[in-house]
Amino acid sequence: MSGSVVFRRNRALGYVANHIPATVKYMKGRKINIIVTCIGRSLHAYECKHFRLISVGRIHPEDITCISSDNRYVYSASAGKIFAWRAGNQLFHTYTGHGGNVHLLLPFGQHLVAVDEANVVRVWDIEGESVYLEIPFAAEPFRITAVTHPATYINKILFGSEQGLLQLWNIKSGKLIHTFQSLQSRVVVLEQAPAVDVVAVGLQNGDIKLLNLKFDEILMEFRQDWGPVTGISFRTDGHPIMITSSTNGEVVSWDLEKKKIVNQLTAHTQSVVTLKCLPSEPLFVSTSPDNSLKMWIFDMPDGGARLLRFREGHAAPPLCVRFHGATGGNILSAGEDSSLRVFNTITEKINRSLGRASYNRKAVKKNRKYEDVHLMAPIVQFTSEVTREKEWDSIAAIHSGLDLVTTWSYHSCKMGELKLRPKALDEQHRQRLLQVEATCICLTNCGNFVVVGYSSGDVQRFNVQSGLHRATYGAPAHETAVRGVAVDALNQYVISGGSDGSVKFWNFKTNLNTSIGRIRMEDGLTMFRAHRESGMICIPLENFILNILDCETKVVVRKFSGHRGPITDCCFSPDSRWLISASLDGTIKVWDIPSAYLIDHFKLEVACVSLTMSPTGDFLATAHIDHLGIFLWTNKTLFDHVSLRALNPTSEAPPVDLPAATEGADVAQLDEEFARALDLGEEITITYETPHQLDSSLITMSTATSNRWQNIFHLDLLKKRAKPRAPVKMEKNAPFFLPTIPGLEFKFDLSAAANPSEGSKVIIPKDFSNFTTFGKILNDTAGGSFQPAIEHIVKLGPSMVNFEIKSLSPDAAGSIELMHLFLAMLHEMLESNVNFELAQSFLAVFLREHADTVTQSEPLRTMLDSLMEAQERGWRKVEQKLLYGLGVVGMLRNYASL
Repeated sequence: MSGSVVFRRNRALGYVANHIPATVKYMKGRKINIIVTCIGRSLHAYECKHFRLISVGRIHPEDITCISSDNRYVYSASAGKIFAWRAGNQLFHTYTGHGGNVHLLLPFGQHLVAVDEANVVRVWDIEGESVYLEIPFAAEPFRITAVTHPATYINKILFGSEQGLLQLWNIKSGKLIHTFQSLQSRVVVLEQAPAVDVVAVGLQNGDIKLLNLKFDEILMEFRQDWGPVTGISFRTDGHPIMITSSTNGEVVSWDLEKKKIVNQLTAHTQSVVTLKCLPSEPLFVSTSPDNSLKMWIFDMPDGGARLLRFREGHAAPPLCVRFHGATGGNILSAGEDSSLRVFNTITEKINRSLGRASYNRKAVKKNRKYEDVHLMAPIVQFTSEVTREKEWDSIAAIHSGLDLVTTWSYHSCKMGELKLRPKALDEQHRQRLLQVEATCICLTNCGNFVVVGYSSGDVQRFNVQSGLHRATYGAPAHETAVRGVAVDALNQYVISGGSDGSVKFWNFKTNLNTSIGRIRMEDGLTMFRAHRESGMICIPLENFILNILDCETKVVVRKFSGHRGPITDCCFSPDSRWLISASLDGTIKVWDIPSAYLIDHFKLEVACVSLTMSPTGDFLATAHIDHLGIFLWTNKTLFDHVSLRALNPTSEAPPVDLPAATEGADVAQLDEEFARALDLGEEITITYETPHQLDSSLITMSTATSNRWQNIFHLDLLKKRAKPRAPVKMEKNAPFFLPTIPGLEFKFDLSAAANPSEGSKVIIPKDFSNFTTFGKILNDTAGGSFQPAIEHIVKLGPSMVNFEIKSLSPDAAGSIELMHLFLAMLHEMLESNVNFELAQSFLAVFLREHADTVTQSEPLRTMLDSLMEAQERGWRKVEQKLLYGLGVVGMLRNYASL
């Protein structure tokens, strides 16, 4: 068996940018700027107007090491190869021959300059895919770290080195033109200034130098004290402003005329790797390894910039993911960056952030600094309910190493003001010198209360609206740390489990110090995962065994063993029929609860730390170690028949790769001609003619309106309904006029009169048959193709079709042979899969009118049997596609509220 039986890879969510600098491209045809970012092995293209994702690139053989672009292509380097893309994901050229990974790319007219890790410069002919020039550099005296083309310098390329030297080369002749004076620090960035002969040089020590290439003279010097220079860009909208960025996320605007700082802002939490001003606009974009892409606008009163629009994901791997709401369209995700985010499974446009956990959110908002001294520890577990979502906070979360519980508002998209911690418990812990932390949490189904378990063994209940402490269960509830808490759907009892293997039941409101039931497990508990509708709780143990507890009977009804490592998370399917579990051994297993069998398992390269299944059952979402994204898996049983069988839990699970960003993405495909016209700004004219049939194996409907074939069978009823109540009045005869010939003289037109000299007026027919027009065409096509007859009857209206079919009978001037030919024509229509619904209507009218004649004729009965087989073959194709479409529509109906 290969892959998963139940789940299929869908796509990855939450990836925006990484440490590879992005590139900005202007599309002349659309008159918009495109930002292309890297997310590992694929490219994402965003349009700057709304930051909408317009294309997702194909998967590269390895991680992308460098990207660049010109007015024709987007270039990417991976595994020592360079790829030229157009229209997002159409590969046009591939350049192979580099000895190592390419880390610098510079499109230069009809050529592409590439620098690899072996310190070799290759100049490629873009269209010819051949090496125009190759220049090897020795790493010791000159290791290339930056490259640019000075404006107006024909065939000249400027290289910067790790040793602080700059060299100007002529790539046409392959000769060194000039070596500039040493700058005493590693050259990180080279950027052409708006002024001719001037290049901005960013150094490792934080210096920015404006160098005049013509005279080898430094015109201006600036220094930033907050880290190496990672990016330089110039405004081209009429303001003498230079923008620089650093490794700590700071972006600074420098006034070149006054030689001073205009504005400084903290743009990202990590190093800024991309800094590009848009041409002739007061805008610039920035990216960072913190998985964010941002656009800034210069419209502040002091000349500074503010955040205009952004697209971002988790800056650190997610720790806990859960679907929120009953529609299954939104996923709540908590990451190691202490943030709580919402990702939509349909579109990335409505992804949003609920903020970062902070002890003093107002102070952080006022200072607007990313170095939050009030930042709280990451969220390790949270729970949410939608019952009181619009009235007060609907999310409660616990943090790593902390004893307090924070609340969050999904409706307001922000962190709440409450921080739940019982005062009596706090004083008790101080006296006992205990370091207590919250270990598990559960919101009640009504959304009014939250139950919290602590490492000290205590179980507390708080009111979510007011934040007041309401109850304490036991004194304490467990002697060891509490690993799980759960509340039934009607708030009648609370279930708690400790690391010593004990599970206790408590009354929700009364007699809180005494448990009403107790179960002893064979080993310590690690967590609770409840399914309120069915009253079942999954209890993973430290010996890697999963237990299913029925809360009504207080009995363990199922035990599943098969994992070889600690269980990280588990969840129930919406109908509580499946249990899905993940382990540190890298496997994800699907257990069928009624049969107690393992029905599916697969193994991933990276272990899953959290998983959740959609309330509609269509998606499984997983989060993995050291991965910033959330990965979606489609439930194949909703869209196709899947045969499930029992598997050996100890057998080796088949390996499966994680979903990529391109899988399942809705990306428009542009052909070569359209893409070329789009890039060059030419007028695009698209002409498309619908083919008669796309594929002979597909069922093709006719282009006729529905009443052309739906009303044929009920034509008599329609005529009866349309019959007027009053008798039709006859119109008076029009007066008789002889036709005249136009001209000056008055003459009658007698050309249509009979000429007695031409002979007899008796018309002798060629044959003596009384067939109708359709009958004659059908009779003439005997033994050949019925296409003329098909084309004729398809063009007729419902009344005429009914008349022609009735006229096929021997009692209506037809014959048995003509009826046989008509059935043969229908057989040809069904076999060709064209005009499928018309053939069905014609057959229905024929059987209704000539059923008695068919039963009395052996040739007609034989022909009818073969016709039935052809009809069944065609209907099976339609039925399969119809059921698939109903499944897809049923899934999409769940998202109608979005």
